[in-house]
Amino acid sequence: MTIHLCDLCPGDSATIVAIDHAGVDPVNARQLHEMGFDEGVDVRMLHRAPFGDPLMLRVGNMGVALRRSLAAMVVVERMAGS
Repeated sequence: MTIHLCDLCPGDSATIVAIDHAGVDPVNARQLHEMGFDEGVDVRMLHRAPFGDPLMLRVGNMGVALRRSLAAMVVVERMAGS
């Protein structure tokens, strides 16, 4: 079952299955790519800041803070056991 990255709970792991390019302007799409948000990459939700924004994620081997609005454009499949 696929969900949006912003819907993961802290401690959950998932694999990126798609980026909703229709909802992302080209600058933000490039930013996501440069930060490692590509199909097939594993991500882990580490922490949510107060009020839910930004999100702290592990993308591959890198820690990344991401706005919730951008995380809503990333479609993931939760890993078994998460």
